[in-house]
Formats: sequence, C-alpha cells, structure tokens
Amino acid sequence: MTYELGIIGAGNMAEAIVRGVIRAGLFEPGQIIAADVSPQRRELFERELKVRSIEENAQAARQAKVLLLSVKPQQMQAALAGIGAAADARTLIISIAAGIGSAYIEHHLGAGKNWRVIRAMPNTPMLVGEGMVGLARGTHATADDVAVARKIFESAAAVLEVGEDKIDAVTALSGSGPAYFFYLVENMARAGIEMGLTAEQSHQLATRTALGAAKLLTTSADSPEELRRKVTSPGGTTHAAITHLEGQNVARAIVDAVLAAERRGKELGK
Repeated sequence: MTYELGIIGAGNMAEAIVRGVIRAGLFEPGQIIAADVSPQRRELFERELKVRSIEENAQAARQAKVLLLSVKPQQMQAALAGIGAAADARTLIISIAAGIGSAYIEHHLGAGKNWRVIRAMPNTPMLVGEGMVGLARGTHATADDVAVARKIFESAAAVLEVGEDKIDAVTALSGSGPAYFFYLVENMARAGIEMGLTAEQSHQLATRTALGAAKLLTTSADSPEELRRKVTSPGGTTHAAITHLEGQNVARAIVDAVLAAERRGKELGK
C-alpha cells in the first residue's frame, strides 16, 4: 500500500502536523503512516490519530509519496542510513530538523539519486492551528515540491519561503520563539503570585493578556513599538515597568538570545 504521507519520528511536532492535515481534511488518517522507536508514541498515534504506526523506518520510507523527517538532529545520520535504500527517488523529502542542511540529507540518503529535499521549520502553535513555518528548497526540489510542502503546512500555519541560508534565522525566531513567550508569561504569573494573587488568578491574568496582545499584534495596523507606546503613559505604571526593563538592558538580552539560538542551529549542522 502507498501512503500520501510517511513520518520518521512521531514526536510532538510530527503530531502537530498530522493533527493539522487531518483537521483540514488534506489527508485521511488511513493515508498516513508513522515510524518511531517509542512504543508510547506509536500507541498515541494509533489511539488518538488513528494513524498506522510501526517501528521500522524503512517500511514507512518505502511506502510514502511524501516523507517527513521529524527526528532530532543528533539522530538524523542514523535515520537517513536506514531509509536511503528503501525510499524512491520520486519521494519528496521534507525535514524539520534544526541545523541539518539539505546537502547533508541528500548525501546521507545516498544511492546516487537526485533527492528532492525541502527543509521546513514549523513551531508548536500548529497544534492549535496558529503555527508559523519557514520553507527552504534543496538543490533538486522544484516549485511543485514547494507547493506540496506549503499545502501540508498551511493546514495549520502561515508559510514563508526563504533561502536555505536563512532557515537558521527562522528556527531561532519562530521555531524557538514560542518558548520565549512562554518564559515571559511564566514569569509574569510568578510576579502575580509575589504580589499576593493566587496561582490560578496569576495564570489567567498573564495568559489572557498574552492572547489579547497577540491578537492586537496580528490585526492592528500599528507596529509593535506603536502599540507599546499607546499603553505606556508617561509617569504611569507601564512606564515604570518599561523603564526598569530598559535599565536592565532586556532589549539587548532578547536580541542576543535569538542570535544565540541561530548560532546553535548552525553548530548542529556541522
């Protein structure tokens, strides 16, 4: 049997992608096959997603028209060695591994084939249909291949095509980005508790504030700077908070943190 989508590595990000394509009606569960060494992950895919799940990577590679590589960067070489001989040259390869270049994937798949590889960097908000994905095509990937990948990810995300030299920046900004916001909200809620609010109250206040702010950012014609200015009355409470952040050079720390994520992405590819 041939499957529309095969998955190597049924982790959280693969789960988000599968939930997105099923929810959008792009693929039926029976058109997807997933391979993972973890019995728990296979069981989750079978029970919750109704997706056939197996242990052997080669079997998934042999039967899929599109193959999603969703393993950790450190596991990629071993995964590729096991599927290169099984996959067909007509199979479109989509990798979501940080730092692993398309040339690396083409080389380690081997078998003398012109592998069509697209690198993608999604983020976890795909789980709620609000993801962001950067796409970059490898040497042999075509515009039609990009269109196929775009359709898969647009089931639960906005998609931006970039050159492969920019994919590490995409990883640092949007791939890792949700964690930066979670970190901010986590510590806003912590401040609420220190001010005497309950944990539940602090959580609700911080998370709903983040949700509303995000909606304003994506729907308003104003820039983030202008939106911030409108909240910050001179001499007011917000001004006191922003002044403290500026005194701690938090703006530079945020920029440096994102740049550190980009550097780590480049290191993973060496």
